[in-house]
Amino acid sequence: MAGEEEWETLEYTPTWVVAGVCTVIVAISLAAERLLHYLGTVLKKKHQKPLFEALQKVKEELMLLGFISLLLTVFQSAISKMCVPKDAVKSMLPCRVSDKGEAVEGSNISTTSHFQSSLASNFAGGTRRLLAADTTSDIGYCAKKNKVPLLSVEALHHLHIFIFVLAIVHVTFCVITVLFGGARIRQWKLWEDSIGKEEFHTEKGKVPKKTVTHVSQHAFIREHFGAIGKDSAILGWLHAFVKQFYASVTKADYVTLRLGFIMTHCRANPKFNFHKYMIRALEDDFKQVVGISWYLWIFVVIFLLLNVNGWHTYFWISFIPFILLLAVGTKLEHVITQLALEVAEKHVAIEGELVVRPSDEHFWFNKPRMVLFLIHFILFQNAFEIAIFFWLLVQYGFDSCIMEQVGYIIPRLVIGAFIQILCSYSTLPLYAIVTQMGSSFKRAIFDEHVQVGLVGWAQKVKKKKAMKAASGDSGQSSFQDGSSIAIQLGGVLRSSSAPEEIHPPKGSEDAK
Repeated sequence: MAGEEEWETLEYTPTWVVAGVCTVIVAISLAAERLLHYLGTVLKKKHQKPLFEALQKVKEELMLLGFISLLLTVFQSAISKMCVPKDAVKSMLPCRVSDKGEAVEGSNISTTSHFQSSLASNFAGGTRRLLAADTTSDIGYCAKKNKVPLLSVEALHHLHIFIFVLAIVHVTFCVITVLFGGARIRQWKLWEDSIGKEEFHTEKGKVPKKTVTHVSQHAFIREHFGAIGKDSAILGWLHAFVKQFYASVTKADYVTLRLGFIMTHCRANPKFNFHKYMIRALEDDFKQVVGISWYLWIFVVIFLLLNVNGWHTYFWISFIPFILLLAVGTKLEHVITQLALEVAEKHVAIEGELVVRPSDEHFWFNKPRMVLFLIHFILFQNAFEIAIFFWLLVQYGFDSCIMEQVGYIIPRLVIGAFIQILCSYSTLPLYAIVTQMGSSFKRAIFDEHVQVGLVGWAQKVKKKKAMKAASGDSGQSSFQDGSSIAIQLGGVLRSSSAPEEIHPPKGSEDAK
C-alpha cells in the first residue's frame, strides 16, 4: 500500500494539495521574473546598456533551461520505455557493479529492479536504489522483453536538476568574476585622475620644454625588459609567468599603455578617458561571457560520457582550465613585455614621453578577442567542476562512489578556488587593458549617445551614396572615403553580432 500511495495520480490527490503546490511554484516564478524585470529597469535608468544586454542573456539561458526541463518531463515516459539489452548497461559505468551490489545486499530486489537502479545510479553517480515496491509499469514493460529501460524516470529527474545547477553556477561565477575584477580595475581610476590633474596643471601654466627620456631608465622598461628577458627569451617568458601573480598591472604599465592607445587611435583627443573606455569595453564583453554557447554544451556531454569508474575524469579535467588560465595570464604579461622590447631595441633615448605601438601581431593568431573566448571557456569549465561537485554532494552524499576519494576531491576544490581568485584579480584586469593594445579599437570607445548619432549619420551617408550612384555622379573622393567610414562604423554599431573591433582606414589619422 505504501508503494501505491507514492505513485498516486492526480485523480486521487486532494485538490488543496494540487492548488497549494501550484501556488507556491507560480509565486516563486513570478517573484524571480519581477526581480529580473526590476533589475533591468534599474540598469536602463543608469544607462548600463551592456549590463542590461547581459541580463537579457541570463533570461535567455533560463528560458532554454526551462525548455530543456519541459522536454525531459514530457518525454520521460517515452524514454523510460526505450528498452535495451541488459549487457548494454554493464559498460562505461561511473561506479563498479560490485559497489552497487554491496549497497543493496540483504534487500528484496528483483533482477529487473537491480538493473533499473544500477542504470539510474550509473548515469547520475549515486548509490540510491529503487525498491521493488516502487517498481513502475515502465520497468514491467521492459521486463516483459527481458530488457531494461534506457534511462529511468529518476535518472531523468536528476539529469535536468544537474543542468539547472550548472547554468546557475556558471552565471554566478561569471558575475562574481566581473564584480571583483571590475573592482580591481576601478582602483586604476586614481591613476587616470592623477594623469588628468597633471595635464590640467600643464595647460594652466607654460608649456614645459620637452625632456629627453632615457629608455633604459624608464620604469616601464625596467619592470618588463631590464636584465631579465634581455638576453634570454625563456627568462622573459618565465618573468611574464611569475608577474601575473603579483602586481600584474602597475602604474607605469597603465600610464604607458594608456598613452600608446591614445597616440595610436585618438591622437586628436589627448584628454581621452581611457579608464572609462576600459570599463565600457569590459561590460560589453561580459554579455558574451555570461552565456553558455552551444559548443560548451557539447563539452558537457563529452565530460558526462567520460565519467567512467577508474578514469578519474573530473580530477584530470580540472587541470584544463588551470593550465589555460596560467597560459592566458602569461601571454598577456608577455604582450606588455614585447611592447617594452620593441621600444628598448629601437631607441636609447626618446624626446618626450615613451610611446609603445599597439599591434595585433603580439596576440595568438593576431586575434586579441581569442583571449575572451579562452576566458569564457575557463570560467565555464571551472563552473562545471564546482557544479558537478555540489550536485553530487547534495544528491547522493559525500560517501557516494562517484565522489571518488578525498585525495581526488580536495585538489579539485583547491584548483577551482585558485582559478576563481586569479581570474578575478589578475587575468581579467590584464585582459581589460592588454587587449586594448591591438591594431583596432572597440565600439565602446564611443558613448552610447555618440553610437546612436553615428548610426544615423551612416544611414544618411549610405542613402546619399546610393542616390549619387543612381544619378551616375561618382562624387568627390573625400565623400567616398567619408561614406565608407560611416557605413563601416554604422554597421558595427547597429549589429551586436558584428565584430567588436573597428579598424580605422589608413590615412584617416587626422580624422581621428
